Amino acid sequence: MTDGTPRFTVRGDIVEDGLTGLAWPRLAQPFETGLSWPEAFEAIEAMNRDNRFGFSDWRLPNRRELYSLVDHREREPALSSGHPFERVWAGKCWTATTSARDHAYAWWVQFSGGRMFFGRKVDDAVVWPVRGESGVLWATGQTGCFGADGASVDCAGTGQDGALRLGRPWPEPRFRASGGEVEDRMTGLIWRCGTDLAGGMVDRETAGRAVEALARETGLAWRLPAIMELESLTDCSRADPALPSGHPFTDVREAYWSATDSGYDPTWSFCYYLHKGAVGVGFKASAEFHVWAVRSA
Repeated sequence: MTDGTPRFTVRGDIVEDGLTGLAWPRLAQPFETGLSWPEAFEAIEAMNRDNRFGFSDWRLPNRRELYSLVDHREREPALSSGHPFERVWAGKCWTATTSARDHAYAWWVQFSGGRMFFGRKVDDAVVWPVRGESGVLWATGQTGCFGADGASVDCAGTGQDGALRLGRPWPEPRFRASGGEVEDRMTGLIWRCGTDLAGGMVDRETAGRAVEALARETGLAWRLPAIMELESLTDCSRADPALPSGHPFTDVREAYWSATDSGYDPTWSFCYYLHKGAVGVGFKASAEFHVWAVRSA
């Protein structure tokens, strides 16, 4: 943590995260094999019946909770240097959050390099349970529950993100627009209302020059957003784009550069796929992403 206090505290089989307030098993693969999404919930139910690791309130983390573990500077796994976890799977780990684009898919986090995408619920991924509630992470926005076939189901007792709806509630209204700028009252960030600053897809260097020119022109500290700042805009109940209903943004595009370089390869940077709500990476030299400027309030 930034004040020099260690982020993680080990208490027997449990690791407490001082940044988020959540608690994770020190054994990051408490099940022997990968599981489908429905099997993941069944396995956690059995885990709770067995009072595994001394607790019976384990659950599948939502996507914002699981992604909070990622350190984008690291690789294999993308966790903070010196982390105390054992048997970390560098591949895909399930979250409790369904994709709004296709309800037969759910979000996973890949701990090899820190990407976040969605996969078919009938496919296998690793399950890393969590317990507790965070006082700092925001809710994902998901409110519905869905089966492996994508059909809507009754949320009661499912353990899905749409049932638990954990996280800090969003302010209402979420956004306040004024003079070509939009304040996100959830994060305090100020975004340009127009989301295509460069007027098309550019490489990462050109993206940086575009926000620098805007900063000089306006005398304000505009910059490329960090990947977690872009991710914070996501409403997991929506897709195409994955922005909250009634948002005031214009010229919304498919994908955007972030200022966060990949710890896997510095010639790549993280990018945000706004229509899907996904986090990926892009080759800096390729003109494949748009530019959205942000500044701190």
